[in-house]
Amino acid sequence: MSDRLSVFKTYKLYVGGKFPRSESGRVYEVTDSKNNWLANAPLSSRKDARDAVVAARKAFGGWSGATAYNRGQVLYRVAEMLEGRREQFAREVADAEGLSKSKAAAVVDATIDRWVWYAGWTDKIAQVTGGANPVAGPYFNLSSPEPTGVVAVVAPQESSFLGLVSVVAPVIATGNTAVVIASERAPLPALSLGEVLATSDVPGGVVNVLSGRTAELAAPLAAHQDVNAIDLAGADEALAKELEIAAADNLKRVLRPQSVDYFETPGIDRMTAFLETKTVWHPTGSLGAGGSSY
Repeated sequence: MSDRLSVFKTYKLYVGGKFPRSESGRVYEVTDSKNNWLANAPLSSRKDARDAVVAARKAFGGWSGATAYNRGQVLYRVAEMLEGRREQFAREVADAEGLSKSKAAAVVDATIDRWVWYAGWTDKIAQVTGGANPVAGPYFNLSSPEPTGVVAVVAPQESSFLGLVSVVAPVIATGNTAVVIASERAPLPALSLGEVLATSDVPGGVVNVLSGRTAELAAPLAAHQDVNAIDLAGADEALAKELEIAAADNLKRVLRPQSVDYFETPGIDRMTAFLETKTVWHPTGSLGAGGSSY
């Protein structure tokens, strides 16, 4: 019996619910921690970044308009699908980050748990960040959180999977849509995540995953007039400063890089960073000569 030829995986971008190659046709070699070749990843261009923003904007209305409970169901479905592909992601994380099989498996388990954690927050964050405000007058004053819009995410460079999900999940849990720049050195777990998202009830365009040179992709996204916010988690100090200056042009919300232990239970900071607060005033009126209100 003759030996089989290996079937190498072709990694593609994930944009608008589809899997295009980079419009430039470029790829770059991805290697493991020992410099062994793993795959050719798409080298995204500025045009790919612009296409991803268009897809994210198109998806925003439907995703932000969905009930918080429904978004939680969708995020939980992502966790379900990842649970069924634990072995694949453990291999990819081990190769990407130079981890042992057991440590890579622990990273994947923590990543699945992170999806579940944020799935549980989708219909609770409004109770924490919104509510009735006391005012000096005959009014109801109610505040409620709303998503910011399209968020560009520079994913962490070293934590290619757990870190990635830890910055993407809070963005979409609160109704935003995302354009994600995967880790430049280790993009394969992020690109494979696109395959999971495509089969997990996440509407096309809610999450868009690009691979390539971080600085080359982040610059046009930071300056893009239809991007409402940017998370600089994976940018170094020099790049972060450059991107923050570009983001100021249309007053984007900016979440600066910070030292994070992604294994720690996250707070709600990454969710509230990309929420706006809508406040509604309504007169209470009054009843009777005594001036009692309702």
